[in-house]
Amino acid sequence: MAKQQIDELDRSLYDFKDDESGFYRIEDGLTKEIVRQISEEKHDPEWMCEFRLRALKTYHELSVPDWGPSIDGLDMNSIATYVRPNTDMKGSWEEVPEDIKNTFEKLGIPQAERESLAGVGAQYDSELVYHNVREEVAAQGVVYTDLESALTGDYRDMVKEYFMKLVPVTDHKFAALHGAVWSGGSFVYVPKGVKVDIPLQSYFRLNAKGAGQFEHTLIIVDEGADLHFIEGCSAPKYNVANLHAGCVELYVKKGARLRYSTIENWSKNMYNLNTKRALVEEGGIMEWVSGSFGSHVSYLYPTTILKGDGSHAEFTGITFAGSGQNLDTGAKMIHTGKRTSSYIDSKSICKSGGISTYRSSVVIGRSAEGAKASVSCASLMLDSQSRSDTVPAIIVNTSDADVGHEAKIGRISDEAVFYLMSRGITEADARAMIVSGFANPVSKELPLEYAAEMNNLIKLEMEGG
Repeated sequence: MAKQQIDELDRSLYDFKDDESGFYRIEDGLTKEIVRQISEEKHDPEWMCEFRLRALKTYHELSVPDWGPSIDGLDMNSIATYVRPNTDMKGSWEEVPEDIKNTFEKLGIPQAERESLAGVGAQYDSELVYHNVREEVAAQGVVYTDLESALTGDYRDMVKEYFMKLVPVTDHKFAALHGAVWSGGSFVYVPKGVKVDIPLQSYFRLNAKGAGQFEHTLIIVDEGADLHFIEGCSAPKYNVANLHAGCVELYVKKGARLRYSTIENWSKNMYNLNTKRALVEEGGIMEWVSGSFGSHVSYLYPTTILKGDGSHAEFTGITFAGSGQNLDTGAKMIHTGKRTSSYIDSKSICKSGGISTYRSSVVIGRSAEGAKASVSCASLMLDSQSRSDTVPAIIVNTSDADVGHEAKIGRISDEAVFYLMSRGITEADARAMIVSGFANPVSKELPLEYAAEMNNLIKLEMEGG
């Protein structure tokens, strides 16, 4: 929307502010008028505008969750729900504006695309600014585009069929918020039998002060297909609250496989209230790999519904909570199909008074005969000021199931530190090496460059960075 058009708007209804970067923001509360304006800005079809308004009504009706860390410091009336960068989406990296391009180049996005990715989408605040997919991947019939293009283009019927069906707006207050103000995100469709040999990636950068990011990722992996999708997230630190309330919906069809890897490096003023959910059909495989760093408060519990007989899911994740952080993370596995299986391997690290809570749920339904589930969670506390809690829930509704759970909390062994120091390693490096070893089950599941990024993040956290 051109600036002269914005100036013509009724400012009693829509408060657009031109910040120092030349971006446009929609602020000051959450009303029907603001939601309609976002919908107009996005060129939504009529059904999506109506959907947003119903979601807004649900948002106002629902209460903030009364469990988990407090989010009293988050004032939604001060969060900008839409921030549009001063560019439209580009298909060539050279066409991206220099200020935005510099940010992503520092994060290594162009280099990763050249070396190891089948396609990349880069979102800056509320909009994708760059999107590209390799010709040979597109030739296989793989669709990888921004969700808004899919919504208004050739895949509109597919988007309407699947959008927020796995995560209904009634799920919780921030799912309803997302449904009302979502913007940006990715749409992926992998046709039957197609195996994408190298990963696709989306990267989300929330750069605006006092803003929210509400991207929506929708991935459909059709029968017998195979995909690895990588999600990266980051933000600079401000002295006011920022909010991330994205949504991820994953559909794994019969005999298909999807690996969804995430490295989140949010700033420590961020409230990360993200929702991720997968539905797996007969013989399908869902794999989650998650590294969670940064943010002031996190609610993050990727959920897998094992609907199809013989379907399988794995979650491998690590969380690092430092000073001023309260990270409530885990995973959920819901078994409804016969002979389904799941495995959760979760690790957490806390230091300098950080609080880490592992919260999981495994539900074996009445129809899930022969189901198998295993949960393992381990916590490493690096000082006496930190806190680690485990809150598992296991519900078994059939007598024909095999379910196990183990949990352990410990500290770095002084003997191990002494041994490494006797080999000429400094104490700080010795402790960092031990923590990296503790995180190894996650890092070894990532592509090499992302494993290196995660290890660097651990090192920075150990140094207090």
